[in-house]
Amino acid sequence: MSKPSTFERALIGIYTRVNRRTPWHKLPFLFGLFNLIALRDQLRAENLIDTRTPGDTGRTPGVALADAPDAERRFRTPDGSYNDLSDPDMGRAGTRFARNVPLANARPADMPGLMEPNPRLVSQKLMRRGEFTPATSINLLAASWIQFQTHDWFAHGREENENIEIPLPEGDGWFEDPMRIPRTRQDGTRVDADRDIPPTYINSQSHWWDASSIYGSSAAKQKAVRSFVDGKLVLKDGTLPLDPRSGVALTGFSENWWVGLGMLHTLFTLEHNAICDRLKQDYPHLTEDELFGTAQLINSALLAKIHTVEWTPAIIAHPVLKVAMRANWWGLAEEKLHRRFGRISKSDVISGIPGSPHNHHGAPYQLTEEFSAVYRLHPLLPEQLDVRSLEDDSLLDSMEFQEIILLNAQRVLEGPQSIQDLWYSFGVQNPGAVQLHNFPRWMQDLTLPDGVRLDLAALDIARDRERGVPRYNEFRRRLHLKPAATFAELTDNPVWAKELEEVYGDVEKVDLQVGMHAETPPEGFGFSDTAFRVFILMASRRLKSDRFITECYTEEYYTKSGLQWVADNTMKTVLLRHFPQLGSALEGVPNAFVPWNVAAPRTAPAAATAAVAQKK
Repeated sequence: MSKPSTFERALIGIYTRVNRRTPWHKLPFLFGLFNLIALRDQLRAENLIDTRTPGDTGRTPGVALADAPDAERRFRTPDGSYNDLSDPDMGRAGTRFARNVPLANARPADMPGLMEPNPRLVSQKLMRRGEFTPATSINLLAASWIQFQTHDWFAHGREENENIEIPLPEGDGWFEDPMRIPRTRQDGTRVDADRDIPPTYINSQSHWWDASSIYGSSAAKQKAVRSFVDGKLVLKDGTLPLDPRSGVALTGFSENWWVGLGMLHTLFTLEHNAICDRLKQDYPHLTEDELFGTAQLINSALLAKIHTVEWTPAIIAHPVLKVAMRANWWGLAEEKLHRRFGRISKSDVISGIPGSPHNHHGAPYQLTEEFSAVYRLHPLLPEQLDVRSLEDDSLLDSMEFQEIILLNAQRVLEGPQSIQDLWYSFGVQNPGAVQLHNFPRWMQDLTLPDGVRLDLAALDIARDRERGVPRYNEFRRRLHLKPAATFAELTDNPVWAKELEEVYGDVEKVDLQVGMHAETPPEGFGFSDTAFRVFILMASRRLKSDRFITECYTEEYYTKSGLQWVADNTMKTVLLRHFPQLGSALEGVPNAFVPWNVAAPRTAPAAATAAVAQKK
């Protein structure tokens, strides 16, 4: 944990007192902005908890920049090692998740406590979707984007033959009793020195924001997706080839595959290859490996930029947040000044994080179990995908989600509808609101390709308990928020308050997922202020700790053309580069993650004829 400066301590003290009466999002704009800075400083000081083995002597020795092998110094490695040359193992795939709560509060309940109240009961009574509630300010692309990003950031393995057993409520009807949920894969790196540390778990992905979902988190996976021609990734007729082992697309990470992921993986594989073409044109002396490594740097930085200044302000549509997230990238000096003069200050507050000195803020960089927990946003997914015509918005097909996920996804991506129609459909359809009673019904009885059958809502509840993520009120305390004294204080919805009391009895027992979905979010927010506390901390940390976004964000590493590529591009320009037919749908749309323009319907007689045909 880091030690805040005198100014930071003063700012934290002032806003701690202010927030007892007024939350940050209800303050006047400028006060709210400085309140967020104070919250981030406090979280950096108190909520970055190392879980690595104390005094571990087995870590890879550090190297000086001048002594590092060229590949490790200049480019991202497949597994994320050597990002911090002084601690090459930091953030590497196969290393532990850290915590955002003190280790004393990160211990899982014993097995009886793990079942109270029953996760299946919580799933059915509080989470199950009745009538679909849309999130009307964003589109379905926003939902697929966040899964695309989380697959870059983290993944837990699961044990093959060890299960958590959940006894079924009376009359439940599940196919087996008890319900069996595979345990999270145990950490095989623990030693005697870890005996005082709560259970730890391993991230199978690189912790860094390195687009590992596209490039893979191992040398073998990266080799499989490379063409070894001009630095490019493998494509077949403009689409991802099938991986014969999994039956889904060949890419860096393909678990939980569905059409939305297939579209984004293909898009940014195309983008990687377009970057390679530009680099080869501008720098013909670059080798094939140099073309690949430089293009990965550029592509991953572009993804980080899109997420920071486009996706996040779309799903958290609050004026203070729009400025704050843009400040993470360009600083309070803003984009226009940055593009004209570059950095005008070493301070990331003034000139943004890219190009500033890196800083781990007193704890080695790792993603956290709490970060993983708050990014469970399953209610975003609807029950069906309506495929509409880009030409006239006519309904071409309406597919249940079971028809577009896992092994079925490729059939849709190669089906009769055009990829442009699919992109348009994602642009105009709303996802679900992240709230109680809006968890997809199809996810509550899902069979994976290996035959494992799951209720993912019950799984989400059990996973947090198993991994020692505190329940809602304790989580709020540890992230410097006031806990709810009553169910009525937890939610503004009196029906939900009554249902919560019936299921939990004690407000202290409310699970984190349930509390976050019941909580009334700030105006414009797509999720709770409780979840947002982790975002405040980790959004900037993922940038500020990364050598390739901070001091190595230079022409030496990216090339002049590469830095310009990141500066000039947005999600809209990427889409239009590869699918120019989407121009009319995106014209005037300020952000690709908000609803697109709806195509004008056909003339009335033709539309009526089509409607009659569809009804038949």
